Amino acid sequence: MRFAITSRTRAALGVALATTLLAWGLVSADGSAGMPAPPPPTAPAWHFVSRPDLTPPLITSTIGASSPALPDAAGDDVFLGPKDTWTGVSMQGELIVDAQGNPVWVKNSPVGPFNVREQTYQGKPVLTYWEGNSTFYGHGHVVILDDTYTQIATVTTGGDLGPGQADIHESEITPQGTMLITAYPEVQADLSSIGGPKNGWVLEGVAQEIDIATGKVLWEWRSLDHVPISDTFQPLNPGDGSKAQPFDYFHINAVQDDGPNDLIISARHTHAIYEVSRQTGSIAWELGGRHSSFTFGPGAAFAWQHDARRQADGTITMFDNEAAPTTSRGLRLKLDMSTMTATVDAQYLPSTYREAATQGNVQVLPNGNVFVGWGQTPFYSEYTGSGTLLADDTFTAGSSYRTFLNPWVGKPTTPPDAVLERTVLTGTVYASWNGATQVASWRVLIGSDAAHAKPVVTVARTGFETAIPIRFPGAYIEVQALDASGAVLGSTVAK
Repeated sequence: MRFAITSRTRAALGVALATTLLAWGLVSADGSAGMPAPPPPTAPAWHFVSRPDLTPPLITSTIGASSPALPDAAGDDVFLGPKDTWTGVSMQGELIVDAQGNPVWVKNSPVGPFNVREQTYQGKPVLTYWEGNSTFYGHGHVVILDDTYTQIATVTTGGDLGPGQADIHESEITPQGTMLITAYPEVQADLSSIGGPKNGWVLEGVAQEIDIATGKVLWEWRSLDHVPISDTFQPLNPGDGSKAQPFDYFHINAVQDDGPNDLIISARHTHAIYEVSRQTGSIAWELGGRHSSFTFGPGAAFAWQHDARRQADGTITMFDNEAAPTTSRGLRLKLDMSTMTATVDAQYLPSTYREAATQGNVQVLPNGNVFVGWGQTPFYSEYTGSGTLLADDTFTAGSSYRTFLNPWVGKPTTPPDAVLERTVLTGTVYASWNGATQVASWRVLIGSDAAHAKPVVTVARTGFETAIPIRFPGAYIEVQALDASGAVLGSTVAK
């Protein structure tokens, strides 16, 4: 089993750091301190007449088709969080696109969002995402929106941690109306076991379960109580372990209920997945790491993993960021609890080499297919459960921490947008409605005023924005969004 960071991974992280320093103006293009470097060119993007403020990424297929199409995804949408402005991304913020890659809902954000996804709260679908200040971890809170895109709650840390310490990595809503979140408090610790200072500082991995309605902490787990610092595989670099630069020895990145009595916790920097007792916090077993309870079959070893999940059939899925010797991959392991062995049940590989040094996720879909978000690299893919690649799409944005495929019905309370580009006797109305998923067609009414406006044309909706040619545009032009039955969902006056 290989647990060292490869030269390729180090190179990727080095490029990312160098690019970040350039973008922040901390170094010049030749690596010396200097004036801010010019920003990178902006990536190709969608542009809309009715919403010029929105520039979502273009999405294309990598396996033959000129436009993406996810199989068996009728009615399902893809949830992304494009970010990393130093790469010249088309946008940064929360994003939903349909199975063909057309934008559905676009929300610009000044900070990189994490964990944009559909979940269920109080029996209803909601949209959740993290926002705050982030680097390789974060301090902030999780936002919960209803299907009208109205904020109904925020969730953050509590107890001894205090508020505002919710980390970027986890925001799982449970059936009990609680949320599992992570945090990275700075804690004094003895690092002498790994060659660091005795009176040093680390980032501890903390998991909390929060009652969404009240904000009360119902359960908490701290890594230093159960996992020693010597279990880390993260190199201790010069300056690490000081108060100014706490050492990230654990890097908690996933928490999931595993039945009523246990939880699954994943830690990137110990290369391990832990089964944790809800009652005592003790570790029942460790998969991977320095003290693995399991032996591994051929190809089953993993490192620097993200998004470890127990599936209904008992298998463990994860995004294996560094798989020896070829590529990052989605991975599904079968655990034999009688022999304590872990074997490959399936793996989800790209068509060509692809190493995502950070981030990533694996989602098992209701039909048994598997959806993989490639984290640091701007791709998402769909596979059969056994690992046959069905679709592989790329987007013009830097990265998305996780990417999900789920059904979504959006009913925005804001009105549609419509702009008229007028000539002497004709014109074109450009109509859109950010976040509305039930619009089937657009109807244009023209008249001298609202009281005298009459329908002149109805056209089928075509993607995020529909161009509608009209003749003899009057002083007043109203645009109505219609559902499949012809009922009016919303209307606006064209500008």
